[in-house]
Amino acid sequence: MGLEQQYDETYKILMVAAEAVPFAKTGGLADVVGSLPKALAVYGNDVRVIIPRYRGIEDLTTLGDFPVQVGNRRETAIVRQAYIRAQLDGVERLVPTYLIDNYHYFDRERLHGYGDDAQRWAFFCRAVLEWLRVLSWKPDVIHVHDWHTAPIPVLLKAHYGRDPFYSLMATLLTVHNAQYQGNFGREALDDLGLDASYYSPDQLEFYGKVSYLKAGLLYADLLNTVSRTYAQEVQRDRGFGLEGVFAQRADELFGIQNGINYHEFNPATDPRIYRNYSQANWVVGKRENKHALQKELGLPIAEVPVLAVVSRLVEQKGIDLLLAAADDILQSDVQLAVLGQGEARFEDGWRQLRRRYPERVGVTIGFNSVLAQRIYAGADIFLMPSRFEPSGISQLIAMRYGTVPLVHATGGLADTVMDYDEQQGIGTGFSFDRLDASSLVNTVRRALGVYASPDRWRGVVEADLRADFSWNHSASEYMALYASAVAKVRQRELAAAF
Repeated sequence: MGLEQQYDETYKILMVAAEAVPFAKTGGLADVVGSLPKALAVYGNDVRVIIPRYRGIEDLTTLGDFPVQVGNRRETAIVRQAYIRAQLDGVERLVPTYLIDNYHYFDRERLHGYGDDAQRWAFFCRAVLEWLRVLSWKPDVIHVHDWHTAPIPVLLKAHYGRDPFYSLMATLLTVHNAQYQGNFGREALDDLGLDASYYSPDQLEFYGKVSYLKAGLLYADLLNTVSRTYAQEVQRDRGFGLEGVFAQRADELFGIQNGINYHEFNPATDPRIYRNYSQANWVVGKRENKHALQKELGLPIAEVPVLAVVSRLVEQKGIDLLLAAADDILQSDVQLAVLGQGEARFEDGWRQLRRRYPERVGVTIGFNSVLAQRIYAGADIFLMPSRFEPSGISQLIAMRYGTVPLVHATGGLADTVMDYDEQQGIGTGFSFDRLDASSLVNTVRRALGVYASPDRWRGVVEADLRADFSWNHSASEYMALYASAVAKVRQRELAAAF
């Protein structure tokens, strides 16, 4: 189902998630929830964010507290407030951010991964809805993200369906990764305050568990994933058992590609890279960044293609394929820059490769945001052979810095990287369909062949530099989706009145 790019009104939008930059982050979800509201606010929407208040989040204003029912217990929700600052072309907005505090559930070392997660997120979801009444603020759209907040649509119907205050609130669920589903024992229904009728295959039951993600998939007014291709994949073989549920909602399932913050990721102003450059002077800028990167990684300063890997070192990211292909790739006159951390077997694999090719391979195990940006700016080709990638951000950052992505054509990688066409001389990168080491090696060789032709390579780099994957572009698609969700709820309420 397609999305129109135009919208005629602004909305009150509540963004609900487990994390958001700059307050708390474990992954890309936090970047989305910290960035998308900025673009929406600049468009004139009254957008607000709500997340838990975790240990270590300070400098907050306390607004008040209220009781929340969790199963047969009453817990206290303390609401604190901060702001996310949004600015675009001289226009500034402050996005109110509410943080739900509860010392028992959220004063912990990690954000999630505890034995009582079912209770913790049931509490949070109920607290979000109760807070709206306390605040006397009625959002047009409650936009929930991933399994942690996916129960909100079913709670809205089960507990507040006859309350006029909540009657016109539309819900949108964004699925960032269907692999993470929030599956718990049957007692999770008690935590949510739902009766036994919800424990059936056509409801929240999922292979003997209660699935928080499934709750959102069934009850949210509209659904989306974080790329168009991933919206198709979750209906086929990337739904991790929920393919049928996604397919059931196919007419109300959309795909909107994640964006990146073009203010943070800007080679013309980024203070982390060695030398700033723009589209007008990228040839000199990238050459100087490459030489400085080679020096920092202990590699010979040479005019050879630098291939880059900046990644979690896990199987999902295709790290096993990269290691299997590395010897063949390094038969060409190239250098390899690697930054990442993850499984010990992959970390050891990169260290061994570095020992075998000390003049060709630079490896840094760990997380280093400054070095990451220097690699994006100094490398020529960015390797991203992920097994699956719902959206992907690294390929977008690479393109923003004029580093050409080479990817496995899956999920958001397929949507954002246009495979180079030798005949027409157009494309933004290189991609392959068959997921094996030989396909990866062959695609690298194809990319190196284009690199050897300066004019053709310049065309690819400049296509990347012109590409627009800013949040402003993605936000316009979300506005269209909000309009559809609001219209659906209004039509439903109108039909119920007759």
